[in-house]
Amino acid sequence: MAPKVLICGTIVWADDDVKQLLGPIAEVVYFDSTDRTDFLKGFQPGEKYEGTVAMFRDNNLTDKIGIFDKELVDAFPASVKWIAHNGAGYDQIDVQACKAKVDDASATTALYLLISTFRNYAISERYLRELKWKPNGLAQRSHDLTGHTLAILGLGGIGMRLADLAHAFPMRIIYHSRNKVADAPEWCEYFENVEEMLGQADVLSVHVPLRPDTVHLVGEKWIRALKKGAIIINTARGKVIDEEAMIRALEDGHLASIGLDVYPNEPEVNPKLLEFPYITLLPHMGTENQDTQRKMEVRALKNVQEYLTIGSGKDIVPEFQKSKY
Repeated sequence: MAPKVLICGTIVWADDDVKQLLGPIAEVVYFDSTDRTDFLKGFQPGEKYEGTVAMFRDNNLTDKIGIFDKELVDAFPASVKWIAHNGAGYDQIDVQACKAKVDDASATTALYLLISTFRNYAISERYLRELKWKPNGLAQRSHDLTGHTLAILGLGGIGMRLADLAHAFPMRIIYHSRNKVADAPEWCEYFENVEEMLGQADVLSVHVPLRPDTVHLVGEKWIRALKKGAIIINTARGKVIDEEAMIRALEDGHLASIGLDVYPNEPEVNPKLLEFPYITLLPHMGTENQDTQRKMEVRALKNVQEYLTIGSGKDIVPEFQKSKY
């Protein structure tokens, strides 16, 4: 009997890939539960999800069944051995309870925020649309990227891709991760001491996953360790930065600007942020395009395929491998 795979989410772009990757080796069933209780009932003997070995999961069903928290994961039957999450982050899964990556699009979003905050493109476009041409004093607030120093906190896949893109200007690239990244190019300078790195940064780009130990990782101390007039870019998760400490640094001029794609309580945005006209804010656009979303779906599906065929997928979350942030 073929192993059962549950598509626990919505395949938008990669429906044909489900057939090609999983059809020959698995029985594929699709989520059709009404709520969390009905979902868990489906795993009982004789029900539609009985015997599920692997799951493809995305965030589209959160409103119906919630996140994959400890309560949900603990209720899964012993048959469930593999969860492939479709997303750039995995904070919607309780990884420890499970004992259960999309680089270009997120990196280009960070690059846009980097360019926009240095050159003040966002406010300039708003002025143009309001037929005001451009803000007064724009040149005095703006800088070219060339020759400036980009500090990357967390040189994983997305952080490394941003480093590649920014190095082309060229910018000086420095980084801090839990450990020195063995395959990082020589132009990526590793700092074991994060505060020493921050003191040399013109801009800090944050690329760490959200876990209990990374909530407010970038707090008052690290923000104040940045040189006066520095910029912070965040395309990781909103709660990784202490938002109130960041706002205080904007208010007193320690930070020149910020570029955000993520917020602590999405879709709510702190109204204080809207008081700073020169910052750049995006509504979590990191992977909001059909090309990347299809790649994400296929990548998660391939992880399911690899688990079924060779016993493990390639994209293991850091908690189950040696982490480098």
